[in-house]
Amino acid sequence: MTALPFNLVVLYVEDPKASAEFYADFLGLKPMALSDGFSSLTTDAGMTLGLWRKSTAHPPAEGGPGSVEIGIMAADEGGVEALYDRVKADGMTVIQPLVTAAFGPTFVITDPDGHRIRVCQPDN
Repeated sequence: MTALPFNLVVLYVEDPKASAEFYADFLGLKPMALSDGFSSLTTDAGMTLGLWRKSTAHPPAEGGPGSVEIGIMAADEGGVEALYDRVKADGMTVIQPLVTAAFGPTFVITDPDGHRIRVCQPDN
């Protein structure tokens, strides 16, 4: 069986434009779509983050922020620590300070809707 492309993650948010601004600043990406109902950003690797207004999603979105995490793997030596210093300086909401877990250095922040973003090193 041929592997299917995994290239889209959608988060249900209150304000897609505000969420796109947050992710554009954090990830250093330019929004590809920007509207009141849906916004998106795409990485150079082809992964797209969709931001859909929760109140207009069909079927209705269930669950809420905090039940899943988006992962950002900082590959450079000291990259996790450097990114932690940046998010603290930018005043982002840190819900798990920098710690060393079994898989290496990590921390967790939240976006404006409370979605969790974990920063860690890539698996070896």
